[in-house]
Amino acid sequence: MRTRYMGMILQAGLVAVGLGGAHAQAAGHEIAIAQDRLCVTEGAVGNTPDNRLTVDSTKMRAYVHAWTAQSLRAHFTYVGPTAQESRLGSGEVRRQFGLKLRAQNACNLVYVMWRFEPESRIVVSVKRNPSQTTSSECRNRGYQNIKARQSHATPLLRPGDRHDLAATMRGTELTVTVDGKEVWEGDAGPEAADLSGPVGVRSDNVRLALDLEAGQFNGPHPQFLAACKSGPYASD
Repeated sequence: MRTRYMGMILQAGLVAVGLGGAHAQAAGHEIAIAQDRLCVTEGAVGNTPDNRLTVDSTKMRAYVHAWTAQSLRAHFTYVGPTAQESRLGSGEVRRQFGLKLRAQNACNLVYVMWRFEPESRIVVSVKRNPSQTTSSECRNRGYQNIKARQSHATPLLRPGDRHDLAATMRGTELTVTVDGKEVWEGDAGPEAADLSGPVGVRSDNVRLALDLEAGQFNGPHPQFLAACKSGPYASD
């Protein structure tokens, strides 16, 4: 994501502050995110005849190429594991799906990941590498898992199960819900405070069918978007 894009977000935020601050930037109604509003930086996102998004890649990374609040909801069906598996930079194999918030670039963002196996749980982490912007620079460095102020168990997942995963950030306060019930609540901390970027999604070694909805950005913003930039350097 280009510096110009970040500059536009900052400019819009400053205008919003002048018109009422946090209230002007709060999430409003949820808007559906279609395939053409996703910039896929790794893997692929398909589309069914009834316009559900599909994932069948060992690694999928994407961000929402539209102006939204820091609020994202995924209504998803867990189809099952992928036929092949890929390892994380640490060498570990995980089956997981999650949401990205304040995705400034591949090295600086907030993750809300639902790890499916071996234990079903929500993990919130901030990836922070202030002087780096591309995957080739930061790789898998800079992750810090955030301890919840309150947390609750998540259901086990079986192929065919349908669930709803949602996350909302207001300042550094983060709330995560599963099927409408709060499962994680806490403060993402100072490392997340100055991050600025779009929302997005990520998966590893799982096949999914999903619908995405993001909170409507209520502050003023430019009527154009920066070009979608994908490729290994942009993937997180």
